[in-house]
Amino acid sequence: MNLPTLRQLQYLTAVIELKHFGHAAERCFVTQSTLSAGIQDLENLLGITLLERTNRKVLPTAIGLEIAQQAQTILSLSSDLLDLAQAEKNPLSGRIRIGLIPTISPFLLPKVLPSVRNNLPELELVLIEDQSERLLDQLAAGSIDIAVLALPFNLRGFKHKVFAQEQFWVALPKEHHLSKQKTIAAEQLPVDELLLLKEGHCLREHALSACNLPTSLQRTSVQGTSLYTLIEMVAGGTGITLVPEIALNSEVINHAEICLLPLEGTNNQAMRELGLVWRSSYRRHETLNLLDQILRDALSQTDYSVRA
Repeated sequence: MNLPTLRQLQYLTAVIELKHFGHAAERCFVTQSTLSAGIQDLENLLGITLLERTNRKVLPTAIGLEIAQQAQTILSLSSDLLDLAQAEKNPLSGRIRIGLIPTISPFLLPKVLPSVRNNLPELELVLIEDQSERLLDQLAAGSIDIAVLALPFNLRGFKHKVFAQEQFWVALPKEHHLSKQKTIAAEQLPVDELLLLKEGHCLREHALSACNLPTSLQRTSVQGTSLYTLIEMVAGGTGITLVPEIALNSEVINHAEICLLPLEGTNNQAMRELGLVWRSSYRRHETLNLLDQILRDALSQTDYSVRA
């Protein structure tokens, strides 16, 4: 009896996730005709239709969606099998694929990459930046091995370990009437001036939680696509925003004409956690523990001070 190949399952999951044959082919590093033929062979093997094809879009059938979910599990287990073999040969070598969210990666990587290279010289890092939900999808599919996320967040049952906790700071125009204070309480924030990232960025939800505001809050005219954009808006006098502590000593902050003050909250409300997230089947525990320690050490050496 013939069985589906891992390559066929990879093609199927890529098409269903991206809803586009061309984009899926690019991700799988094959031509579109090769990918299409591979999925057609899978459908012939199973004797069912997995995808509805039209001139404009591709949609999974109900059974196609269910099979794709099972395929993700198979692919992730297959990836973990290779990792397990690598860990047995040399747990501190080989390739490890790490996904990071955009509000962490540009600020965390410069602090930790030199230490990773020094302590794990035989380890090859492949870094992928994306939003939290999509990183969890990739983690489930085995496309990445570990994700670095901001918490709290719905981790769908994945294992995790917190390596840092950080405070939120308030970024204000230098001439703002609150800029002369030493700290700012959440209830003092002018909500109508608050700038947020677009929906889909977990920093948006964390910022709203830090201010004890509903997640439905929205200023449609001034939603930013990155923290850099929000900082430039603040410098231009458009409003105020919340900045995670890890970003304080970054170039975008150091060169911006803004004032930064710590946000006061109750019961750690004005905080967020940074954590490593991985599949329970992932077996490179020694590598995970070393990465966790490197991250802790790098962030513990960072000194933050108030900029008035």
